[in-house]
Amino acid sequence: MENLKEFGEPSEFWQFFYEISKIPRCSTHEEKIRVYIKREAEKLGYRTEMDKIQNLVVRVPSKNDKITEKSKVVLQCHMDMVCEKHDRTQHDFTKDPLKLKLIEIDKEKWLTAEGTTLGADNGVGIAYLLAIMKKIHDGSLDFEALDLDLLFTVDEERGLSGASQMDKNLISGKYLLNLDSEEDNRFTIGCAGGRVFKADISFERELINNPNLKAIKLSISGLLGGHSGTDINKKRGNALKILSEIIWKINSKFNILVNSLEGGNLTNAIPREAHAIIFIEQDQGNELKAFLKEITHNIKNLYDGTDSNLLISIDNLKDFTDKTTISKDFQNKIIDLLYLIPNGPISLHPTNEGLVHTSLNFAVVHTLENILEFKVSTRSLTQYNKDTLFEKLKSLLKMSGLDINIEVITIYPSWPPDFNSKLIEISKQVYKKIFDKEVIIQAIHAGLECAFFSYYYPNMEMISLGPNVLGGHSPDERLNIRSVSKIWKFLLALLKNLAQFNE
Repeated sequence: MENLKEFGEPSEFWQFFYEISKIPRCSTHEEKIRVYIKREAEKLGYRTEMDKIQNLVVRVPSKNDKITEKSKVVLQCHMDMVCEKHDRTQHDFTKDPLKLKLIEIDKEKWLTAEGTTLGADNGVGIAYLLAIMKKIHDGSLDFEALDLDLLFTVDEERGLSGASQMDKNLISGKYLLNLDSEEDNRFTIGCAGGRVFKADISFERELINNPNLKAIKLSISGLLGGHSGTDINKKRGNALKILSEIIWKINSKFNILVNSLEGGNLTNAIPREAHAIIFIEQDQGNELKAFLKEITHNIKNLYDGTDSNLLISIDNLKDFTDKTTISKDFQNKIIDLLYLIPNGPISLHPTNEGLVHTSLNFAVVHTLENILEFKVSTRSLTQYNKDTLFEKLKSLLKMSGLDINIEVITIYPSWPPDFNSKLIEISKQVYKKIFDKEVIIQAIHAGLECAFFSYYYPNMEMISLGPNVLGGHSPDERLNIRSVSKIWKFLLALLKNLAQFNE
């Protein structure tokens, strides 16, 4: 990796990327990379500032003092990276440099790391910003009518806390360019906001006094799952919703008693597995199997094109020792409620085909001694729809007649897409002129740092872009060499156009 000439232009980008790859920067441990960036900026004479959460901004003013009306642009990236490695890899992310290597796949050159994440997410953003800073200083780049704020945020990967807790006075500008996207032919101009809440249902238990009851475990498995934002429109099965449907149908036909319901782990993941432990009369076992076979056939048909490995199974629990169940009145209300909770896309964008506008992920169910806990993740492109969905869910919970305590765990704003903004118009024109192709403009159904910037600075136009990166957040992460140059050319051309546009 010492010979960086083979990577081509911009050479400054590759030099900085190589240097920052030596610096540990896992989420919440950005101290060393922040010191490096600050030192590089200040030795060139640029002023730096930090807020309380340790976000860093570098002020790069225009060199032309004769121009009175200048545009202000914020270039933004995050300093932290996801630190993952293969089990067999010996690497200490607190001190060891990444071992970079160049590979070739289908005649395309890619940069990767040996056995670890590469940190292209978002090392490319850091390298782009530092390269621009250096080239402006040495005079090889000049945006006469443009002042730049180079913003480096902390802790994006763990929960967007750098953006969410940023000092509102740290930056200002007319435009913000986020360098944290991973497809060079797509620009992101909006994202969903979200709310995650937990509901605790209080119930009473009763002791089984019927010796003819046997314990059965009903399990749902084999589903693909996926991200509760970007994969929510792929019609994949939700293990908790499938389990709720089956339990409701069984409860309406058989005299069952429910011991517990379990499923899901993360609120941002579509649950792949779930199970229930129930008691049923021993002489109804065969009838239950036949009934379940019929239900299974119908449900598997629903997911044949998306979850062909769906498995619905029952197992006898001969040695199950817990002889308590949710009392019948509570049980019926809980089963009704879980069956009625919506899931998946609630509405689509009215004009952007295929874009989910509002969604819900029924994410986690966990049964304690006298509490059934469930978690729900909601997302929407607008605050109004996000709030409306939450209100409807609260009304549904109220109608259940159960004693339910609701706690909001996380809430974050949306970045409403403006497909007609001046920044988008200029970006499309510049891309078309350079590459003779139309760039894809998209909004995504997941949370991004720009959502907070959009919320804090409602008049600031924003866009997210970046070179091609594959395998993000895994040791297979790799950065396309040619794509780095492509985005560099576009970025410089866009900045020059923005420098000329002062309306």
